[in-house]
Amino acid sequence: MKEVSKAVKVGFGLAVFAVAITAINLRAGVSSLAPVIGQVAESFGVSSSTAGILTSLPGFCFAIMGWLAVPIARRLGLSPTLVAGSVALLVGLAIRPFIDSYLPFFVLTVVLVAGIAVANILLPAWVKEHSRGTNQVRLMMTYTAMLGASGAIGPLSALFFSGSSAWRWALGVWVVPVIVQTIVWAIVLSKTKRDIPSTGVMPDPDELAEASPKANSNPGGSLLKSPTAIAMLLFFGIQSAGAYAQMGWLPAILVEDGVRESTASIALALLGGFNVIGGVLMPWLLSRLNSVVPLPIILGAITTTGWLGVMSAPTAAPLLWASLLGIGGMCFPLALALLTARTRSPLVTARLSGFVQPGGYIIAGIVPLVMGFLYSSTGSWDAALIMVTVMSLALIIFGVRAARNVYIDDELAQQS
Repeated sequence: MKEVSKAVKVGFGLAVFAVAITAINLRAGVSSLAPVIGQVAESFGVSSSTAGILTSLPGFCFAIMGWLAVPIARRLGLSPTLVAGSVALLVGLAIRPFIDSYLPFFVLTVVLVAGIAVANILLPAWVKEHSRGTNQVRLMMTYTAMLGASGAIGPLSALFFSGSSAWRWALGVWVVPVIVQTIVWAIVLSKTKRDIPSTGVMPDPDELAEASPKANSNPGGSLLKSPTAIAMLLFFGIQSAGAYAQMGWLPAILVEDGVRESTASIALALLGGFNVIGGVLMPWLLSRLNSVVPLPIILGAITTTGWLGVMSAPTAAPLLWASLLGIGGMCFPLALALLTARTRSPLVTARLSGFVQPGGYIIAGIVPLVMGFLYSSTGSWDAALIMVTVMSLALIIFGVRAARNVYIDDELAQQS
């Protein structure tokens, strides 16, 4: 087997702080843009569809980094790559508020979202590499809880500033925790050095091929011919698309229909709050249910109801509709859990993750972009809302197929 460097563990207190401060920055830089995107478009003199391209960036960057982050980390190490991601996020957030034209603003948004994407992909691997047992569970709970909190608090910055430059302050304020994040990871790097991830964290096919036969149980076959793998990709992609549609456009939709900007910002914060609850609740439910098939049915129906409420009576109960969408967003931890629950072999799990997540994030990037174009071409959000409502119904269909007690290993083996 290849020589793999042994991980150098950091102190648990430092690890908790590093994970917490990083996770709190993984959504705020994105979700803080949604409440002020109309102001940004007006300031730069661009159309809603052009500004809406910014809402599609997280999905596309997560897809690209899904292919690139792991090879980069194998070459540079987990901690050095996470430091580089922190610096990219810092640069984007620090400079963006001072920009006066759309193109450099767009480029800096790409830079900061790429930094977020690196941490989004590698932080769970870093946790596995530098903790064991109960500490690992505690770190992952810290990660999921703070990730949800990040989405919740990001939109709230828009509530504290007013005037023509309000959007600059609402976006720029998030540079402060990122400065802390960068310093913390520099300290971590001084302790971990070049922590190349071990086989158990991010399996390399060559390493697995030289491992025990059990670890290398790879039936071959194409995931494109696996009905369950396709369903999982579409379930993950549709859920992620809905989440980015909410982060990118929900405040703008509510405000145009007469909801106060402060209420729209709180509505978006509610989505993140339910993500905190879902990150804890879904793993607990999955460990206790014999069948998880009812979960996508229930969550998909709740999501559909939320979008119908936004479409038909946005001013009647905007916080209720946001709460329903937030509960439906618990499909995200369910989708992640299914990656391991529907595979036997670590190699098949690695293949499935590399198939589902990048492909799903491409879908997640396209949908907010299409919503912006539909609004610009029709002058109304109706077509875009109909689209995401239909997608919520599709979430049920593909979720049920993905949640069935079927192993993808078996579907691959049947191809031979």
